[in-house]
Amino acid sequence: MKLVTAIFKPSRLDAVIDALSEAGATGMTVSEVRGYGRQRGKTEVYRGAEYEVRLLPKVKVEVACSDSEAERFAEAIVGAANTGTIGDGKIFIVDVGSIIRIRTGERDEQAVSG
Repeated sequence: MKLVTAIFKPSRLDAVIDALSEAGATGMTVSEVRGYGRQRGKTEVYRGAEYEVRLLPKVKVEVACSDSEAERFAEAIVGAANTGTIGDGKIFIVDVGSIIRIRTGERDEQAVSG
C-alpha cells in the first residue's frame, strides 16, 4: 500500500482532481496548506509598502492506493499540476503499513477500493 501526497499551487486543484479521477482514484483528501521551497517566499507591494510573504498558499492532496496504482496517480498529478514555473510543488510516495476502513473493518486494498 502507498500514500501519494502532492503539494502544489491552488490554481491547479480542479485539474488535479479531474486527472486523478480519470486515472481511477476512488477517493482523496484535500487540505489547504502554506509553505515554501527553493523560492523562499516572495516580496509583494501593498499600498506602497513592500513586505515579504514567507509562506505561500499551497494545496495538499493525499491518495491512499495499491502499489500498482501509485505511479499512475503520480503521473496524473504531474501532468495536471505542472505549469513550468518555480513553485509547482512536490509529490511524495510513501509506504503505508496498513489501512482500515472504519465502517466495515476492511483492510488494505479492500479498504481503499470503491
